[in-house]
Amino acid sequence: MTQLELFQAFVAPAIFISATGLLILSINTRLMGIVTRLRAFHREKHLAALAGKKQEALVLQAQIDSIQHRAGKVKNAFFYTLLGGIGTMITCLMLGLSLYAPQALVIAVLIFVLSLLSMLVGMIFYISEVAIGLSSEREEGQLYELIDALSEQPGETR
Repeated sequence: MTQLELFQAFVAPAIFISATGLLILSINTRLMGIVTRLRAFHREKHLAALAGKKQEALVLQAQIDSIQHRAGKVKNAFFYTLLGGIGTMITCLMLGLSLYAPQALVIAVLIFVLSLLSMLVGMIFYISEVAIGLSSEREEGQLYELIDALSEQPGETR
């Protein structure tokens, strides 16, 4: 492989490294939003438990469980996308090494394909979390309606 061919071979992985960075930024923003909501629900649950509102605390726990499920999907998307990014960096290193050891080119191609598959898995997790994002918002609306109904019931011990 000549130096020109090597430079041309570096272009595709370099584009994937840039794309991975943008995906990671997007996934991280989504994860931070979920973590913020999770902290708020934990606080609300704690305050409800301190106030003796056991039913409200149970309802909040159900919402916490739902959000933790979403956070797990985002964490998996983050992991597999990062793994794909690392693989594309290794691909670039293997391409450079192929100047001195031609068999490294085969390894570079294999790692690149595995990296793309990893990124695909990460995007599938991300899509599945985005798909349930709106249903979580609806659940949250129902949660507050239920909490309002529970607080309006006179004489009931919560």
